[in-house]
Amino acid sequence: MQPLFQQGTGPLVRTLFFVLLSATLMVADHRFNQLEQVRGFLSGAIAPLRYAVDLPSRFLGWSSDQVRSHEELVERVNALERENLRLRARQLKFETLRSENERLHMLLEASADRDDRVLVAELLSVSLDPFRQQVVVNQGERDGVYAGQPLIDAYGVMGQVIRTGPFTATALLISDPNHALPVQINRNGLRTIAEGTGEPDRLELRYIPNNADVRVGDLIVSSGLGGRFPANYPVATVVEVERRPGAPFARVIAAPRAQLDRSREVLLVWPDGTGKDGVEGDGYVPPPDAGREGARDGDGVPAQDTDAPDAPARSGR
Repeated sequence: MQPLFQQGTGPLVRTLFFVLLSATLMVADHRFNQLEQVRGFLSGAIAPLRYAVDLPSRFLGWSSDQVRSHEELVERVNALERENLRLRARQLKFETLRSENERLHMLLEASADRDDRVLVAELLSVSLDPFRQQVVVNQGERDGVYAGQPLIDAYGVMGQVIRTGPFTATALLISDPNHALPVQINRNGLRTIAEGTGEPDRLELRYIPNNADVRVGDLIVSSGLGGRFPANYPVATVVEVERRPGAPFARVIAAPRAQLDRSREVLLVWPDGTGKDGVEGDGYVPPPDAGREGARDGDGVPAQDTDAPDAPARSGR
């Protein structure tokens, strides 16, 4: 029968042996580099084990980086989209401001070569029905606006003020059926009257004889007669000439130069720098049955070329 515990070298002897062996190996490795090949072999042998042990940690780190990178990218994309939306909104505002500046620049250029005093006004409301063509501007009596004052835009004459309040004024457009304006053909000086038709793109030139020298494309300007509208402001362009045999006058249609249905900013004009006291009359445009204000000269006869035959004053439509 074998004994339960076999006797051998004691723990102390084994400890001393391994200590001496370790010291010998360290001295041999340090002095003579005898274990370099052994170390390299052992390092290569346990390298797969190191990678296997480190793999879970690497995978967790990679997954965390991917999740964090994805969240950061999503947040950055959202931030860029919000910034892009803000910039686009600002761009729209800048486009509006640029267009407004261009319109104002054109308005100022329209009167830059004249000595007339002007005031920029903005339209508050527009009425373009066939029987009443009026606009309301944001300048009134406190700004020196008076009844009868001419109104123009960057392209030509628009109308005249008929009523004023402290902060606003109402103007009658040249296309209103009750409005008439003394004008002349810029090419030859032939005088006539431009009457509104109720349509913002049509004026009728009255009392032009059939044999008068008028052509499609002729520029119509204000004549300055009556002292209300300053002379030589563009009014319209002739678009149709119909000579009617047997009738004393030709039918001439002109298109207003002013953008009556599109302008946002306008100019109030003080002819020759005058104010309210420098304009005759109260600026009121009477209804058709009372005759046409501005369509008659001092004698109450429609203004026309001296070579044209006398034409009876219209009593309205």
